[in-house]
Amino acid sequence: MRKGNTIFFDKNPCIASYAAVCGSKEKEGIIGGYADVTLKDDMYGESTYEKAERKMLSSAVQMAVAKGNFTEGDIDLMASGDLLNQIISASFSARQFRFPFLGVYSACSTMSESMLVAAMAVDSGYSTAAVAATGSHFASAERQYRYPLELGCTRPPQSQWTVTGAGACVISKKGNIKIKNATIGKVCDWGVTDVNNMGAAMAPAACSTLIQHFKDTDTSSEDYDIIITGDLGALGSRILKDLMWEKGYDISENHVDCGEIIYKVIEDEFQGGSGAGCSAVVMNSYIFTKMSAGLYKNVLFAATGALLSTVSSGQGESIPCISHAVELEGI
Repeated sequence: MRKGNTIFFDKNPCIASYAAVCGSKEKEGIIGGYADVTLKDDMYGESTYEKAERKMLSSAVQMAVAKGNFTEGDIDLMASGDLLNQIISASFSARQFRFPFLGVYSACSTMSESMLVAAMAVDSGYSTAAVAATGSHFASAERQYRYPLELGCTRPPQSQWTVTGAGACVISKKGNIKIKNATIGKVCDWGVTDVNNMGAAMAPAACSTLIQHFKDTDTSSEDYDIIITGDLGALGSRILKDLMWEKGYDISENHVDCGEIIYKVIEDEFQGGSGAGCSAVVMNSYIFTKMSAGLYKNVLFAATGALLSTVSSGQGESIPCISHAVELEGI
C-alpha cells in the first residue's frame, strides 16, 4: 500500500542480520565497541584507498550474510552504492558474489535507499532475502571531491570528516527488527554552493522527508524512541531542528544525527562525520544492536545525501539534496 510518498509494507520485511566495518579513527568513538571489525590500518592491507573501501564493503556484506546463517545462494538481490564515480566500490564488490546486483546512488543517503529497495523486493515476493549495503572512505572521498591529502589543505569550521567504514544488512521475512514503511524523498535545493557545508545543504531535504513521513503515517515525533538522521553533523542537526520547529514539529527531544555521535565528543572534528559509511556504520552496529536488545522499540531512520559532483561544483551549481526515511520497529 502507498499513501503520499510512503510505502507501507504488508509482508513485514525484517532486518535478519547486520554487520559493520569501521576505520581506526571511527573505532575510538561510540561505535567502536559495536562494529564487527575495526581497522588498525585504514589501508586494510590494500595498495590503494579505493581498494580498501571496496574490501570494507565486501567484508560487511560477507559478515552480514554469514551472521544470519545465509549462504550466497539464499540471497536474491544486493542493493548497494557508494560515493565514488560509477559506484565502483559497490559494483566491484558485487562481482565477487553470486547474487544479482542493483546499483543505487543517493550519495550519503544510500543506506536508507538501499534498505528501501531491498525491503520492497522482499515485501513484493520477488526476493526471499536481499542485502542492503554501502560504505565510504575518508581518503578516497577527499581525493575525488576535494583535494589530494598530500596537499594538507586546511578544512573550514563548517566541514565534516568523511567516515571510513561500511555497513550491510540482510532483509528477509524473519528477524527481530521489522521494516514497517519507507518514505521516498524529494530532491531539495536551497541554493547552497559551499561544498564544505554539507549540513546546511542537506538539512532542508531531511526536513521535507520527515514532515512528509509524519503526514503519510499519521505520526509525530513523540511516536519514536529515536529519530536518527544520516550525516548532517552538528551544524546541520541544529538547522534541521530549527526548520522542523518553524513547521510546527519539535524533534529536539529524540533527534540524533549519526555524524554527531560517530566520533569522540572531545575531538575537534568540526561538525562531525559524513559520507555514505556514516549512517551505514552507526545503524548496522550501534542502533540495530540496541534495537535487538529491546532498548529502542520504534526508530525512524532518515539518511541524507548531497547529489553534487566535482563537475557540477566546478561549474558553480548549487547542491541538490535528498533524504529517504525508513521506519523500524523492534519485535
